[in-house]
Amino acid sequence: MIRNGQEEVRAALAGQLIRLWRYGLVLAGRRDVAEDLVQATCLRALERAHQFEPGTRVDRWLFSILHSIWLNELRSRRVRQGEGLVDAETALIFNGAEQVESNVLKTQVLKEVQALPEPQRAAVFLVYVEGLAYREAAEILDVPIGTVMSRLAAARAALGKLGAERRDESAPEARFP
Repeated sequence: MIRNGQEEVRAALAGQLIRLWRYGLVLAGRRDVAEDLVQATCLRALERAHQFEPGTRVDRWLFSILHSIWLNELRSRRVRQGEGLVDAETALIFNGAEQVESNVLKTQVLKEVQALPEPQRAAVFLVYVEGLAYREAAEILDVPIGTVMSRLAAARAALGKLGAERRDESAPEARFP
């Protein structure tokens, strides 16, 4: 059965909600804003489903919509009074003693990723979390592929530096006799 764009978008939308929410959380750093982004993305996708090209990747199209809405929100915030990001620790739910240990590492990684500038966070999420190719991430972010590669390199360098600093801080001091 061949579907038109609207049918394909409607069929795929529910299966993409978690991925969209994660991307919204990466961009905004706040759950409530991520939820608003996903809701706005779903609404826009349904309104513009006729623009979707059947046979192409729905997830890429939805990520592009969400990213566009986020950029519009950032532009609006520059006019209004700004809001800060929520600390990564508050974005994790601890629900069980056996999960605490693994969540500590997740918290540290999320905290370091959240400390990255937004363009680097977005590139890291799309490439490393969602597994998109550099070219796909570049299309979603509407930047050249070289910019994505540069942002990822800068993010890796920053995360590597933070990790090295953390290791240096936790290393026992050398004692000289």
